[in-house]
Amino acid sequence: MEPPIWARHDEQRRRYVREMFARIAPRYDLLNSILSFWLHYYWRHQVVRMLRLSSNAHVLDLCTGTGDLALDIARHLGPAGEVIGLDFCAPMLEQGQRKAQRRGLNHITWIQADALQLPFADNQFEAVTIAFGLRNLIDKPRALREMFRVLQPGGRLAVLELNRPQGMLMGKLYDFYTLKILPAIGRSLSHADAYLYLPMSIQHYESRITIAEMMREAGFQNVCYRDLTFGVVCVHMGVKP
Repeated sequence: MEPPIWARHDEQRRRYVREMFARIAPRYDLLNSILSFWLHYYWRHQVVRMLRLSSNAHVLDLCTGTGDLALDIARHLGPAGEVIGLDFCAPMLEQGQRKAQRRGLNHITWIQADALQLPFADNQFEAVTIAFGLRNLIDKPRALREMFRVLQPGGRLAVLELNRPQGMLMGKLYDFYTLKILPAIGRSLSHADAYLYLPMSIQHYESRITIAEMMREAGFQNVCYRDLTFGVVCVHMGVKP
C-alpha cells in the first residue's frame, strides 16, 4: 500500500502535486469559485490593496496557478507595470495565459520554474506574492529565502493562504466543510484525490505564528498577519530591509 502523500520522499511529493494540478487545471477556476463561495476574488483583492503598489512596479507572483492574482495585480498596475506569473505546472500556466489574452493584459510574463530555485538575479522585484501555494512547497524556509533574495530592499512579500479558523466553533464548522463537504463536491465535479489532498494540506500547514517566524528567519522585517473571513484565510506580510 502506498504511503500517504505527507510520508513520501520530497521528489515523490513534488511529482504528485505537479501531476495533481495538471489534472485539475481545466476545472480549477470553476471549483475555486464554487468551493470558496466566490470569496477568493475578495481575498486576492485585499492582497493587492494591502501591497500599495506603484503603477510601474515589477511584481513576481509565485505558484501563480491559473494566474488570478497575477491578473488582479496587472489590472491594478496598468501597462506601466510588469508582472511575472511563475508556476511549475504547465497546464495551469496555459490556463492563465489564455485568460490574460482574453482580458488584454499583455504585461504579464508566464514562466514555468521552481519556487525553490528562482531563475532571477538578486534584488529584482518591488513585490513578491504567493496565493494558496506556500502550503504545497516541500521546503518553506528555502522558498522564503528565495523570495527574500529576489526582492529589492524595501520590497514587500504577501502570502495569502488557507488556514484553519482559530475559534472553536468556526474551527469545527470549517473541519466539517473541508473534510466532508469539499471532497464530495470535488469528487462530483473534478478529481477526488485532489480534493482530498486540499483539506489534508490545510491540516498539515504550519500555524500563523510559525509562518511569521519562518519569514523573520528568512530576513523579513515588520512581519505581520491578518485573518480574513473569520480566519478561513490569512495574509502574511513582510518587508525586506
